[in-house]
Amino acid sequence: MLEVKDLRVRFWSRPEKYAVDGVSFHMDDGEILGLVGESGSGKSVTAMAISGLLPRRKTETAGSILLDGREMLNADREEVRKIQGKDLSVVFQEPMTSLDPVMRIGPQVEESLRIHTRMNALERRAAALSAMEEAELRDPEIVYEKYPHELSGGMLQRVMIAAAIVSEPKLLLADEPTTALDVTIQTQILELLKKINREKGTTILFISHNLNVVRKLCSRVAVMHKGKIVEEGTAEAVFYHPQDAYTQRLIAAIPTRDKRLR
Repeated sequence: MLEVKDLRVRFWSRPEKYAVDGVSFHMDDGEILGLVGESGSGKSVTAMAISGLLPRRKTETAGSILLDGREMLNADREEVRKIQGKDLSVVFQEPMTSLDPVMRIGPQVEESLRIHTRMNALERRAAALSAMEEAELRDPEIVYEKYPHELSGGMLQRVMIAAAIVSEPKLLLADEPTTALDVTIQTQILELLKKINREKGTTILFISHNLNVVRKLCSRVAVMHKGKIVEEGTAEAVFYHPQDAYTQRLIAAIPTRDKRLR
């Protein structure tokens, strides 16, 4: 489904250092893979490369990214645009910076349908309302008419998920989608992603610095450190039997009840 081969990315502002340095991994249809590591490890840059969002004039890239056999990394912009929002969608960490503050929610959820389909306005509205309902937004017809500033952080993240799934993509990239949310809402978003994966068969690449969150959602985990993947395996194997020293430190840093009581 997705195959990343020896991916290398460096920014011209820092040419002496690769932000992503020889990363390779694959994903099967319907899988949830967690890409975990601290800030600056290269995981978000990897996601940007996969989604075609890297600024080409500011970066140098090498390697290969295949989505269902189609080369993404070196494809021309027109070909990438045909895939973005249709076969591949992204949910970002900060919905307030991703949504247009002066546009109502409904048209923003519908955006990929306007670009990639010939649906009329009524059909797009119906599809958007259905996606919002699937994203477990209460009263989707009311939310459809709201502006982003009128919604809570949890509701905004659900709007982002609705916008990402409205075109039924094959691959969903979720880049730290729960970081800014409280624990209760975080759990609800994780359960929603599980449901989307289970019911729609959507393949999900879930990016996080929190290995404990990744363990709850993902079947496999790849750990990134300084632009490289240092460990990869099933979530249970990586969590309970980590082989790399960096992974061991990540796990040791997870808060536990005993640590909180000290």
